[in-house]
Amino acid sequence: MTNASPLRRQYLDIKRLHPDAILLFRLGDFYEMFNDDARTASEVLQIVLTSRELGKGVRIPMCGVPFHAAENYIPRLLDAGHKVAVCDQIGTPGSGLVDRQVTRVITPGTVIDDSMLMPDRNNYLAAIVEIDGGCGLAFADVTTGELAALDFTGASVVERVQRELTRIGPTEVLLGEGSQIRPPDGVHVSTADRPIPASDDAHEAVKRVVGPSVTAAGLGDRAICAAATLLNYLETNHAEALHVFTTIHAAAIGDQLELDEFTRRNLEVDRSSFDGGKDGSLLGLMDRSKTPMGARLIRRRLQSPLVDRAAIERRLDSIAWLAGDARLRSTVREGLGKVGDLERTVARIRRGNARPDELLRLARSLSRIEAIARAVDGALDGAEAPMGVLDPCAEISDLLQRALDPDGETIIRLGYDRDLDEARAASGAAKDWIADLQARLRTQTGIKALKVGYNRVFGYYIEVGKSSASSVPDDFEPRQTLTNSLRYVTPQLKEYESKVLTANERADEREARLFAELVQKLAGNSERLSATAATAARLDAAAAFSELAADRSYVRPEFTTDGELDIRDGRHPVVEATQPERFVPNDARMAAGDPHIMILTGPNMAGKSTFLRQVALIALMAQAGSYVPAASARLPIIDRIFTRVGARDDLASGRSTFLVEMTELSSILSRATPDSLIVLDEIGRGTSTYDGVSIAKSVVEFLHNHPRIRAKTIFATHYHELTTLAERLPRVANYNVSVAEQGGKVIFLHKIVPGASDRSYGIHVARLAGLPDAVTRRAEEILSQLEAENGRQLPSQMSLLPPDRHPVLEQIEALDLEDISPLEALNKLYEWRSELDKT
Repeated sequence: MTNASPLRRQYLDIKRLHPDAILLFRLGDFYEMFNDDARTASEVLQIVLTSRELGKGVRIPMCGVPFHAAENYIPRLLDAGHKVAVCDQIGTPGSGLVDRQVTRVITPGTVIDDSMLMPDRNNYLAAIVEIDGGCGLAFADVTTGELAALDFTGASVVERVQRELTRIGPTEVLLGEGSQIRPPDGVHVSTADRPIPASDDAHEAVKRVVGPSVTAAGLGDRAICAAATLLNYLETNHAEALHVFTTIHAAAIGDQLELDEFTRRNLEVDRSSFDGGKDGSLLGLMDRSKTPMGARLIRRRLQSPLVDRAAIERRLDSIAWLAGDARLRSTVREGLGKVGDLERTVARIRRGNARPDELLRLARSLSRIEAIARAVDGALDGAEAPMGVLDPCAEISDLLQRALDPDGETIIRLGYDRDLDEARAASGAAKDWIADLQARLRTQTGIKALKVGYNRVFGYYIEVGKSSASSVPDDFEPRQTLTNSLRYVTPQLKEYESKVLTANERADEREARLFAELVQKLAGNSERLSATAATAARLDAAAAFSELAADRSYVRPEFTTDGELDIRDGRHPVVEATQPERFVPNDARMAAGDPHIMILTGPNMAGKSTFLRQVALIALMAQAGSYVPAASARLPIIDRIFTRVGARDDLASGRSTFLVEMTELSSILSRATPDSLIVLDEIGRGTSTYDGVSIAKSVVEFLHNHPRIRAKTIFATHYHELTTLAERLPRVANYNVSVAEQGGKVIFLHKIVPGASDRSYGIHVARLAGLPDAVTRRAEEILSQLEAENGRQLPSQMSLLPPDRHPVLEQIEALDLEDISPLEALNKLYEWRSELDKT
């Protein structure tokens, strides 16, 4: 430090306050980074790492980015998991060291710049506190003002919190040291800046921000502590964001259809399995929104379908209302397409940093909202709108129309304020006098090339060529000599220049004050604006779902009370929309008291997996409040959807396909209820044939016999042994995907029909996949030989037990099926296999 320059010491003092952030240090036209920050940033941003001398004999690593392009680089640092502290010059550059300070600290969950945000999704910051065996979880979006919290107590707290994090999808999570919580992949994990506050302090901290709403929310102590931890973090890193929160609500887990991480991924709810993007997912199909807040609402609805029938029916009523009036739907969607992001604009108003152009867009948006509201009111004819009253905020709109310059040339329009108008008039008159001065002086002096100009250094000046210097009047005062010309001023010119500058300064000050007052007035009406934004989002979602239903012939689902599931001519929504050929629809029927486990057999490529997913997706869409792809759909209210579809290794954790499969299956068997829907595809194929068949059979028996479960289940399999279960388990039924054989070729009909499939057609599928003829012909020879030797009883179809009675049978008969856990059952299977291998 003794050899360090003053600039270096300044940098180190500021960096010491932000040791966990990459410090962007403003030097002239660049933000520079030094030391380890420079090494990290150069790698992440792919920019040159150089060095700079900051003191005698002191060279340090350095890299930098242009200050005007910083917003292009900061998101890349955030995506890489780094916090960013932006240090700006706050003093006026002069002969000494300019003053600098950190003006903002940016983390993934506190981003507010539009350039760093996705308009169609919320940007949640979450905080978790673990107290006395329970957890409090709070989450907030500083760009919209949403703040919620909830408590977790009882069994499986860690797993339940992790499932809720998957549902919320935060970009950043605050965790305490040694936390057991493991957020989803890709979520930035931060440490809270302050210790978890005590209960009383936490209540006060939250109450200071949201007022008495904290009491009305009825939150538990853990939830309040989590909320206080989150707000304290914001106060440290982004204090102005606290102004956006006006209330807090309790998020109730039981209000939503539960979808675990595996199910969201398997059903491709919001991300395609192909590239992880939105295209190819259910969300990609259903998001036909016209506004950013509508897009965010549709995403939330698909991530958190409801279990409250009345609430679902209200959403469906909105769709039905718009579906019956194509002209109104078109008017609404066209109008909404010209409405901006009201939610995030209101949040910026509350923070006090709304820009003039944003308020101008708000004014235009409210004008569009007013036109939409008139159209909606006309169609309602006095009835109540299903999604609530759309308030156009006429008084606010009128205020903005009167106050703002619609052309954007100035901020405040002419006629709004007398003092501002007078200042502008004075400036304009002085400018007019100066503008006329050039013509007058040319006439008076006879210098035809004389001109009046302006620059920021010298102000207004009169310029003449050097050859005309002898014609310059005596009252011209020399100001500047150039190569070929001379510049002068006159007393009158200086007088009018002073008038212009004084009037401009007065006008600027007055305009800035009027704009600040306008933002303050809007902040006082922010609750009303937020309500309008929320109603517009609901209207947008209803119109989007209605447009989709009309376009793709979806129907309104009905909800049963006796547990019946009856889907006629159901279709997979995404496959139907993306495949070129006509989609073959299928029925799915599980009436009350009928078999609740479907064993589905048939060849690969015939459509088993598509059928599994489409049943689950139709149920999900219905409870999200959408019409569904079917001729008709009668459904129970489902509490949880579980899927186990597809083979997948978890190489990063060193877990094989089979272990991943068993982990997911264990979660399903431990949490399913009679109101759940389970879809399983090829359980047990990740291990040996005997193991796989054993596990698959055991799973079906467990789902059938366990009194706590008995969930509606569709089980697709290549193990034909499972079809025999229907003979002894009354609530199991066999179905298969039908095929036709013509001229030795297989034609997939993609139709689900009753009964078991007797063949797998694997060689036919191999031929379709392009396997060499020599290979498929030899496979047919081997198949014929095996069938002749074993009577079509291939190893995968052989009995699990020898014909004579075996001691294992006695163990099976003595087993208490209702009391054994899935893991214990799996262990038993391995024990029995070992005993059988010895015989």
